Amino acid sequence: MNLGSPDSTAHKDVRRYLMEFLMDKRVIDKPYLSRLLLVGGIIVPFRTAKSAEAYRTIWTDKGSPLIILTEDLQKALQKQVAEPVEIAMRYGNPSVKQAFDALLKKDPAIEEIIAVPLYPHYAESSYETAVVHAKDVYKKGRYPFSLKFIKPFFNETNYIKALAESIRPFLQQDYDHILFSYHGIPARHLHRDNRQVLAKCITTAAYHDKDVAEHKNCYRYECFETTKLVMRQLGIPEDRFSISFQSRLGKGWLEPFSDIRLEQMPAEGIKKLLILCPAFISDCLETLEEIDMRGRESFMGAGGESYTFIPCLNTSPLWVDTLSGWIRDYNAGDERMILRD
Repeated sequence: MNLGSPDSTAHKDVRRYLMEFLMDKRVIDKPYLSRLLLVGGIIVPFRTAKSAEAYRTIWTDKGSPLIILTEDLQKALQKQVAEPVEIAMRYGNPSVKQAFDALLKKDPAIEEIIAVPLYPHYAESSYETAVVHAKDVYKKGRYPFSLKFIKPFFNETNYIKALAESIRPFLQQDYDHILFSYHGIPARHLHRDNRQVLAKCITTAAYHDKDVAEHKNCYRYECFETTKLVMRQLGIPEDRFSISFQSRLGKGWLEPFSDIRLEQMPAEGIKKLLILCPAFISDCLETLEEIDMRGRESFMGAGGESYTFIPCLNTSPLWVDTLSGWIRDYNAGDERMILRD
């Protein structure tokens, strides 16, 4: 399961996609009528043309990069496993229902489906909404199979290795700093049930192992943990890397903001930058247009000398091996990667 994309760059398709995406109560957490007025009356009418133009800058002859890359991942994984593999998008096409129906068509005797939300970190606007949506489709369809989910894998050993090895070749070039740009979320989405932990969370510069229990399912903690584990594996000292958050929609989102940091870094002596977006498995609008294009323009315009975007895992062989390994382990009775409700 991945996020999704408009069917085309035509305004009607982009408008439809934005409405479905932004009307999700886990993306914009306002009461339905308020959300409808905000999204349908303000955001989408003013954002459709701009978003369509942004999609056009990354669109390929085959279509949306995110859809193509997810299809490529499906094909690569299918070569390594005997079980049928389908893809689904949280928003847009192909839908979860289409994926369920396609799997049943391939094998009407299927007893169990394992869904893999392609989000390493837990957030209600990404991982949680994917899981809830798939469960809703499953219940409404009264499907005969059981449904389970791979849990967030932000600290899973083989995922960390795959991410680290995707970075390693770029370390051979001259660079001053590595920036991990994670997708932003409203800070209020963290620790909704514990304001004291929330206040501590958003003011803590970094996290340490002792914080694990207190920050269960904390998106910010998980981002820091992924970064720490990857940099430790690559032997990069703490003064050579940092974290920021991109794609903010308003005030109160996680800081520091990627776009602001990219403008500030050259003045701080960071002239040669490596940047990656580990919140995404597949390259998409937020990585290709926002970071590789607009981010590059901001950094270089502020006095940067070199700007290297490190692609997402996409169909990295180690990442495909990681997915197939989880399947083999599960078939052998190892359920460590299975989400527990």
